[in-house]
Amino acid sequence: MIWWAHQDSNLEPTGYEPVALTNCAIGPDYRGTLISTIWHGNRIARTIGAMKPTRFEELNLPDALMQGIRELGFTELTDVQKIALPLTLAGQDVAGQGRTGTGKTATFLITTITRLLTHEPKPGRGLEHPRAIIIAPTRELVVQISNDARKLARHTILKLHTVYGGVDYEKQRQAFEQGVDILIGTPGRLIDYLKKHVYSLNKAEMLVIDEADRMFDLGFIKDLRFMLRRLPKYDERQSLLFSATLSHRVLELAYEHMNNPVKLRAEEGDVTASGVEEFMYHTAMEDKLPLLVHLLRESSVERGMIFVNEKRTGERVARELARYGFAVGILSGDVRQKKRMRILEDFGNGRLHLLVATDVASRGLHIDDVTHVFNYDLPEDAENYVHRIGRTARAGATGVAVSFSCERFCFGLPDIEDYIGHSIPVRHIDADMLDIGKPTHPQATAEGLARGDRAEQPGGRKNGPRRGARGNRSGRSGRRRPQG
Repeated sequence: MIWWAHQDSNLEPTGYEPVALTNCAIGPDYRGTLISTIWHGNRIARTIGAMKPTRFEELNLPDALMQGIRELGFTELTDVQKIALPLTLAGQDVAGQGRTGTGKTATFLITTITRLLTHEPKPGRGLEHPRAIIIAPTRELVVQISNDARKLARHTILKLHTVYGGVDYEKQRQAFEQGVDILIGTPGRLIDYLKKHVYSLNKAEMLVIDEADRMFDLGFIKDLRFMLRRLPKYDERQSLLFSATLSHRVLELAYEHMNNPVKLRAEEGDVTASGVEEFMYHTAMEDKLPLLVHLLRESSVERGMIFVNEKRTGERVARELARYGFAVGILSGDVRQKKRMRILEDFGNGRLHLLVATDVASRGLHIDDVTHVFNYDLPEDAENYVHRIGRTARAGATGVAVSFSCERFCFGLPDIEDYIGHSIPVRHIDADMLDIGKPTHPQATAEGLARGDRAEQPGGRKNGPRRGARGNRSGRSGRRRPQG
């Protein structure tokens, strides 16, 4: 992977262009040397570093942190970490773009933990003052960041606390009374406690914003700006921002609230993970389910994710897969928080082999050893294709991404292929692939489906009685705004 870097400076912007960060291949004596130079016109404005580390042991991290890293089995740095960690550990603000599964979460957690272990708290800091704030857009992502942070910091004295919607409000509030070093949360719940003066931001030393573009997508940007305005000035803290895309609005946020950030961007030709085998079937909508069942049987998928565009489609797919004998759960915005966590745990430990998900779950989920991703519906947003297939082939592993292009969603295919920079190979469907027989477990159901869930039928009908005098007369779907 080639990363690009540039940094705002007091130099005149005219002619200021980014330059590639690459491995020097002049000769054997220079192997592993990193050319990390910032150019202003035709002259060097700043050199970022000289040697590119390849192992965590080369980073001179605190012993307590290194113990946690070793216990997690981390030895080699990912491509992202080789570039980003020397910058962030030196105190540099960074705005980074990268696909999922590249090690960015470990990057900002290691940086945060190192900073807090090697710097004294700000004068006057009390129990109500977290030293580091990590903000993420969804509950699932917050929980996973928290789990990773606790594993890395288990041998340190740092206190971590996690807040998000959908769980006991008072219990989360009481945890602040013991003091918090690293506070991780969704914007809504963080602001709620902030407005009630449960904690204060004015002694914060570190800010991390993960999935910044998703903050815009979910309507959290006003909440995020509310918090950023209550932090110490940009030059009195270190700030890291990570996003799947460094769009204009994300960069505007970075330059407004960060201190001269270095921008790291993955080269466009390397958007998808190199270990993913991609292929696609052109199929009618009514043939997608039998084709999926055939492929799942043929590949004996032990851990696969199936992405759909609509909740009702997911309900139908999950229910039918269960009836054909698959251990399957469904993850959507309407599943209650405790149930969502249990489904993710069951999927991670192998009790469930398949997870059907809408795009609410396509960002931030870190589940090891996902071997297959199925785009049951082609995503309507090209970027979501990358987020979805990024669930597999993480951290150098390999995986398979299968897409179904039907008459309803095929119109997004040109944009997807243009975004990823290559055509998706097409495979042929034989007639016998659609002959899957009758359900083997007709009474089975999927985890996450309530008794009242009504699944979409191929012709557009839904199971269950028509809504009558009781219930929701308006016919609204009951969709809720993401909790945070």
